[in-house]
Amino acid sequence: MVPAWPSAARQNWIDMTMTYVRTNIQAMEGYTPGEQPQGGKFIKLNTNENPYPCSPKVKAAIGRVCQSGLQRYPDPTATAFRMQLSEMLSDELPVITPDWILCGNGSDDILTIITRVFVDAGDLIRYPNPSYVLYKSLAEIQGARVDVVNFQPDWSLPNEFSTPQDRLKLAFLANPNSPSGTIVPSAAVAEIAAALPCPLVVDEAYVDFSETNCLSLVAENEKILVTRTLSKSYALAGLRFGYVVAQPLVIRELAKVKDSYNCDALSIAGATAAIEDQTWRTENCATILATRKRLVNELRGMGFECVDSQANFVWCKHPRHESAELYRDLKSVGVLVRYMNYPNWGDGIRVTVGTDDQIEAFLTILNPMLQ
Repeated sequence: MVPAWPSAARQNWIDMTMTYVRTNIQAMEGYTPGEQPQGGKFIKLNTNENPYPCSPKVKAAIGRVCQSGLQRYPDPTATAFRMQLSEMLSDELPVITPDWILCGNGSDDILTIITRVFVDAGDLIRYPNPSYVLYKSLAEIQGARVDVVNFQPDWSLPNEFSTPQDRLKLAFLANPNSPSGTIVPSAAVAEIAAALPCPLVVDEAYVDFSETNCLSLVAENEKILVTRTLSKSYALAGLRFGYVVAQPLVIRELAKVKDSYNCDALSIAGATAAIEDQTWRTENCATILATRKRLVNELRGMGFECVDSQANFVWCKHPRHESAELYRDLKSVGVLVRYMNYPNWGDGIRVTVGTDDQIEAFLTILNPMLQ
């Protein structure tokens, strides 16, 4: 048994250790993921996961890799996936080849790579508010400053978002946006990118639940990068696989920064099998969209103000009930939703679209709380 340190010695060690840590790291709070309970029974509607199991083809592909062995390093560039994806996306982006694609350990890994490539300490990163809170953490890790531009009441972006500014090196746009589920039309995105003096990352994590996307813009402007993930519409959040589509010159620079083997053999095989099964994806998305429509109608019937969503979640607020209180009350009876409070904007509740049974149970539990 290791004896406990005297409190004074422990504090001295902590004080000394902290002198080694970069000042900006000490100052930051760090990104806080949504709750992932490891025990107990919950209706989990808080982290925008797909509520259904992935395509059976994914499990079969992973099984084949396990059977053949994991003793060798994986393909460092996920060639099989990039080849399959470029073929799949060729109708939307005819010029695409595997050289237009870089893969990562989820799209968060891709966002980290992009930030490291384009942004120096002291540079400026721009993103809208409210939006994906990871963007702030990426800036803080890099020692960069942030320029946060509020959405307008109709969830469009003001001209300020595309205005050049000294040392502005990168702009993020979640599209569809989280937490609102709203989308900026591709024509508006093209105008923003043309006006910006820096690359624009269009974060399309939820795009398969949307009516439109910005993929075609990548061929029109070398400053546009489109990132996507397999966590949502392919139900592979536990596998961690994402990618970016950009012009080959950009991809070559990003590849210099990625970890040597940032995607393992299981995730490459599973992701490749997933995008091969477009029948599964199409049917799954249709199911989620139907449930989303019902969820919005029911919430509005209960008096909630709901934003029209093009994602697999709904952002809502009740005019007579505090969002934080509803979140706590729901959690106390085993229902997890995401409470979010954004500076200079306000708070609300984000509800992931679950299965029909999960949504039915959620609504049944919620209704008496509003009486």
